[in-house]
Amino acid sequence: MSAHAAPHTAINARSLLPPAIQAWALYLDDQGNAENTVKAFTSDLSLLEDYLPADQAIGSITTNDLNNFLNWMQKERGVPCSPKTLARRITSLKAFFRWLQGAGAILADPAERVVQKSVLSPLPDVLSVQEMDVVLGTADRMRRAKDGDSRHAALAGLLLATGIKKAECLALTTSHVDLDAAGGPMLFVRYKNPKHRYKERKIALPESWLPAYEQYRQQNDLDEGLFPWSPRRLEYLLQELGEAAGLDKQLSFLMCRWTCALNDMNEGMEEEKIRQKLGISEIQWREVGMKLKRLQSEQDLQQGQLL
Repeated sequence: MSAHAAPHTAINARSLLPPAIQAWALYLDDQGNAENTVKAFTSDLSLLEDYLPADQAIGSITTNDLNNFLNWMQKERGVPCSPKTLARRITSLKAFFRWLQGAGAILADPAERVVQKSVLSPLPDVLSVQEMDVVLGTADRMRRAKDGDSRHAALAGLLLATGIKKAECLALTTSHVDLDAAGGPMLFVRYKNPKHRYKERKIALPESWLPAYEQYRQQNDLDEGLFPWSPRRLEYLLQELGEAAGLDKQLSFLMCRWTCALNDMNEGMEEEKIRQKLGISEIQWREVGMKLKRLQSEQDLQQGQLL
């Protein structure tokens, strides 16, 4: 099946919206999108289904139809539609009709010329290169101190190198770390649920992390997991490290994830490889990629002001 093929049912220009939306939902699910993402996108298309005549075939939907629908939704429907919601609904329309055209169900994409309404959501907090060096240096001193604690260095070093999410971190065991892999030390991110197998991946581990990991293994009983503590305890370890490093912002799993991705982009890693390393879908990458580029621009501007 191609990336655009309509799964489980034959959709063509004469098809009505309900079966086309159902086929798209199955496609999104097949691609490993989160359940909430699929629900949000399909509910946006259900509004279009309610607006258009019940017997209108997908091949007869025009750009004018879509623009009238968006105008109705904003001004005539009588239900508030925030700029963020409007932007998402336009994204849903564009993704749906782009998929229909790519699958050969329609010849022309009526959503292509619909103007995208971008909403600049707040950028996530990230560590500058200097701040990251201070954090890792502080963690290293903490583990080297008399009666040193290696947990901060093992946790923060892994997060900043791999960009894994909190839930992925909590699911790790020592078997997920392969120090003898052919291409060098590797972290294996795995999922028990077959639906999320697309998120599974191998991520290279830096040599600089290994001393902290070896000490960490010796100091802790890791039979029940690589980080056998509660999520709150791990969050506190990061917060403790951030405070010790003198950060004016709270070090967190999310901050480490975004910092890792931004570092990879700054180092010239291909966007597709960053997406795969983060374990996110192409749809999710659109927003993540835009935010990373904005973060990159902000960093460049700040660096220019310092010169």
